[in-house]
Amino acid sequence: MQASLLNCPAPAKLNLFLHVTGRRPDGYHLLQTAFQLIDRSDTLDFTVRDDGRIRRVNDIPGVPAGTDLVVRAARLLQAAAGKPELGADITVRKRLPMGGGLGGGSSDAATTLMALNHLWQTGLTRAQLMALGLQLGADVPFFLFGRNAFAEGVGEKLLPLQTADCWFVVIEPGVAVPTAIIFSSEELTRDTKVVKITDFPEAHNFLHSSFGKNDLEVVAVKQFPPVAEAIEWLSAFGNARMTGSGACVFCSFEHEHQADEVLKQVPSKWIAWKAKAMQEHPLAHLTSS
Repeated sequence: MQASLLNCPAPAKLNLFLHVTGRRPDGYHLLQTAFQLIDRSDTLDFTVRDDGRIRRVNDIPGVPAGTDLVVRAARLLQAAAGKPELGADITVRKRLPMGGGLGGGSSDAATTLMALNHLWQTGLTRAQLMALGLQLGADVPFFLFGRNAFAEGVGEKLLPLQTADCWFVVIEPGVAVPTAIIFSSEELTRDTKVVKITDFPEAHNFLHSSFGKNDLEVVAVKQFPPVAEAIEWLSAFGNARMTGSGACVFCSFEHEHQADEVLKQVPSKWIAWKAKAMQEHPLAHLTSS
């Protein structure tokens, strides 16, 4: 019987703040951010093959299997492990919107690396998987890191971060925001003052803090009016802001019933949902340090 791992979560992330502090000679932007895991996720199934073939076995509109980060991650691990005979059938059940700033594609790739590293018994450490993940995207190392983090560099320099045990209301404004459009904008601030992890408020205070901002938000709201509208509406209930390069907008709440009350009032033109803050990735136990 072939080895399988089913219902593997690929959780979303929120950027509690996101500052652009500079730009490297190669064009990559230097960032500072606080990554927060939440309990809403895509779900992936993996079944090992012994013929070296790596297949995504279901269709995802707009994402050809050959260019999917999930397939690319599996091939990268296959090459790094030096085991060309190992393969996999992969099913990806999408729940996270594309172009939403929730890290869905990056999280799917990280879950693929963790799951196949375990199934293929390749024995790569978390640090080795993170190095592979960085080749796929700047957010992938965070999901492999295994817990919430304060991030610097292009997002790959990570320090553990204790965050509040809270709930979030997330609104999908109905548009997909291409990351490249935001980062290439001439209106993007690229010189926000560098902060230290000690500047970040204690976890229980962040709920009631306006610490930091999302530098990408200013660009996104001008080019995508639905994002601006969602932020304005959700701001009536707290410190609402955009996550990542958009388009999703979120606000934090101390208690679940508060989030429920806000959800009842969200205009029907938007998709909205609540999510609980998590401290650790649910698959972190699969990978050795």
